Amino acid sequence: MEKPWLKHYPPGVPAEIDDRQYPTLTHLLEESFTKYADRPAFKCMGKFITYRELDALSRRVGAWLQSRGLEKGATVAIMMPNVLQYPVCIAAILRAGYIVVNINPLYTPRELEYQLKDSGAQAIFILENFAVTLQQVLDKTPVRHVVVATMGDLLGGFKGTLVNFVVRKVKKMVPAFQLPRATSFKQVLAEGGTRTLTPATTTRDDIAFLQYTGGTTGVSKGAMLLHRNVIANLLQVEAWLQPAMKGRNIEQANIICALPMYHIFALTVCGLMGMRMGAMNVLIPNPRDIPAFIKTLSEQPFHILPAVNTLYNALVNHPDFSKLDFSHLMVSNGGGMAVQKAVADKWFAATRVPLIEGYGLSETSPVATSNTPIATEYSGTIGLPVPGTEIAIRDEDGNDVPMGESGEICIRGPQVMAGYWNRPDETEKVMFADGFFRSGDIGIMDERGHTRIVDRKKDMILVSGFNVYPNEVEGVVAMHPGVLEVAAVGIPDEHSGEVVKLFVVKKDPSLTEAQLMDFCREQLTGYKRPKHIEFRTELPKTNVGKILRRELREKKVA
Repeated sequence: MEKPWLKHYPPGVPAEIDDRQYPTLTHLLEESFTKYADRPAFKCMGKFITYRELDALSRRVGAWLQSRGLEKGATVAIMMPNVLQYPVCIAAILRAGYIVVNINPLYTPRELEYQLKDSGAQAIFILENFAVTLQQVLDKTPVRHVVVATMGDLLGGFKGTLVNFVVRKVKKMVPAFQLPRATSFKQVLAEGGTRTLTPATTTRDDIAFLQYTGGTTGVSKGAMLLHRNVIANLLQVEAWLQPAMKGRNIEQANIICALPMYHIFALTVCGLMGMRMGAMNVLIPNPRDIPAFIKTLSEQPFHILPAVNTLYNALVNHPDFSKLDFSHLMVSNGGGMAVQKAVADKWFAATRVPLIEGYGLSETSPVATSNTPIATEYSGTIGLPVPGTEIAIRDEDGNDVPMGESGEICIRGPQVMAGYWNRPDETEKVMFADGFFRSGDIGIMDERGHTRIVDRKKDMILVSGFNVYPNEVEGVVAMHPGVLEVAAVGIPDEHSGEVVKLFVVKKDPSLTEAQLMDFCREQLTGYKRPKHIEFRTELPKTNVGKILRRELREKKVA
């Protein structure tokens, strides 16, 4: 197929990558442990662990897992926020020859039970703050080994004790729980230290991660990401970012990991890519605490800051943000949701570093496309396919549509998953015979190979037969200086089938519905204009910061 995007690659970015330079992720990690042994690998709450320490700690945890009798390819769950134990557990599980199952720590008992059952997880590492959730469902799951960690486990003697006291007694963040058969994380380290990790016989075609996603159908499924899928994506992203890093004489890059590591974006672009580069990942356990987040940013130079639009928006609108030193910042990459022009413009004005929008899914490990990291202007697109990736825009029957017409964005490349765990029927729905994955997103590609998302199929609003895409409406409304956040949904209407309703969080308390309606009248054609506006103090979001349009739509409040 034609690849118009290759002509518009930045100088030095290759058309393809060689994902065979590492047989498995274990080889990649162990190379970094040796090569960067004395560098800090992760920092959290002021405490560092080096690559050498990460090597030793993960050996112990991996050896302990093997001593439990788990066979190669067993699934092991992690249910934690961004704490130092997280990367230790990931490295341990992979090195021991097992599959990582990342779980959102804010899951309800029902959601947790489903994922543990569906993945067949035999063991779980969980922070004590969330243990009460596990307690309610443990007997209904296949889990046989429970490891309970505390916030202070790896923070050092006095500091660890103090942090645990504050978390448990002062902030009361640890509900009482009973898991009598559980092992403490510290006990695992002690027992594992008396054993030897047996090198796993993993291959590039073995599963590394089961990354759960609603996909295009909304049913939670485990995307099977093979070792080679994730390696490919790490190398693709690294190659893509080189133009922004070229010529910068940096001994060690600092990556700000504010997105949770259970999310595929942070897992790949922060945690694993950071280890591949010998970078230091600064883990942010609670990015919603913006003052504390900004304080952490002030404590060291920061070079790479991946985030979602809502987090960038919260940062640039905080009065202390402008006091930070941005002279070391090289890359700000936005994903997970559309980057709005108003936010991108503010970010560039404050930092002089472009906010580059990329695009991907759990099923693509995740990065599929990105704007170039040296762009200085907001493009309104998701950019170009990263090296080794092809994008096709197809109709319902799988035929490529003419250039400039809308259709489903389909992706082919070495980062595309092997399929959904134990769901060949669901896999068949999203994979074409020629290897292209159906994203469920509607887009248009221009002659340069840039793709613009017009929206997800299920989010589209149909007004009197006209398609209205919420991203477009939200992008316009976000430009109003009185608006902090906005979501657009379709609600039933007896005259036109559906109409647009806005949910708005004010930046200017004096903003009125009439003022916003007038603004929309200037910016949007008739059928795209909102017919209802509801002001809210906040919008429902996932833990990653993605606005939950579905939740707003289901309430159907007019």
